[in-house]
Amino acid sequence: MSSEKKSKKKTKIIVPAVAVVLLAGVAASVTVTAQNEYKLIRQFGKVDRVIDAPGISFRIPFLESTQSLPKETLLYDLAASDVITKDKKTMISDSYVLWRISDPLKFAQTLNSSIESGESRINTAVYNATKNAISSLTQDQVITSRDGELSQMVLNAIGTNMDQYGIELIKFETKQLDLPDDNKEAVYERMISERDNIAATYKAEGSSEAKVIRNTTDKEVAIQISEAKKQAEILEAEGEQEYMKILAEAYGEKDRQEFYSFVRSLDALKNSMTGGDKTVILSADSPIAQIFNGE
Repeated sequence: MSSEKKSKKKTKIIVPAVAVVLLAGVAASVTVTAQNEYKLIRQFGKVDRVIDAPGISFRIPFLESTQSLPKETLLYDLAASDVITKDKKTMISDSYVLWRISDPLKFAQTLNSSIESGESRINTAVYNATKNAISSLTQDQVITSRDGELSQMVLNAIGTNMDQYGIELIKFETKQLDLPDDNKEAVYERMISERDNIAATYKAEGSSEAKVIRNTTDKEVAIQISEAKKQAEILEAEGEQEYMKILAEAYGEKDRQEFYSFVRSLDALKNSMTGGDKTVILSADSPIAQIFNGE
């Protein structure tokens, strides 16, 4: 084989090798950032910059390395733990937290980009805040607290403490806040007894109030009836007075008096004729007989 042919063969081998190296270099310099992640660009182990927008970016091959951190909301489920109320009663708190990395650079610098370390800080902060919040309430207050009230107390207690780690707590929720099995029944019985006492008090107060209302109503009715009777007697007396006045005016003259006496005599005769026997025996000096005799 001639030297010219050998030279052409070497050239053909070198060209593909250079192309492969160039392609590898280009591939190593391209960084793809997804929608749900941050990209940390490290140079000699130290974070040089953070890419938080999705898309393609470039880095120096073999000199800079990349690391991904989650950008979406994360769930951390805390282990159930005992907490003590203000009145020294034990309860079991089972809760969870929604959180996210708000500052990836701080998160990388303080927690070495470790999700486990972040969850450990969250666990400590939330447990202490929950313990302090519940310790400020009695057991009854904890049981009867409104939805979200305890959660807000815990978040307020934590405040901005997690900012130093580049972490934002979005939501804290208590899945279950229960009593230990050994004293659950006793607590329930005590609560039932207290509710029964409250119900009995309300019932007694209602009965007392009803009695006052009935007595007041009876008194008002009695007064109204008395006033009505008084008014009726007055009207009746006035009617009798008017009646007598009308009679006096009607029979004031002598001929009218005689006619009135005649009508009264007929009424008396009519009233005396009772039963099946319609025979009336009158003495000669009877006023009625005198009327019929024309006297």
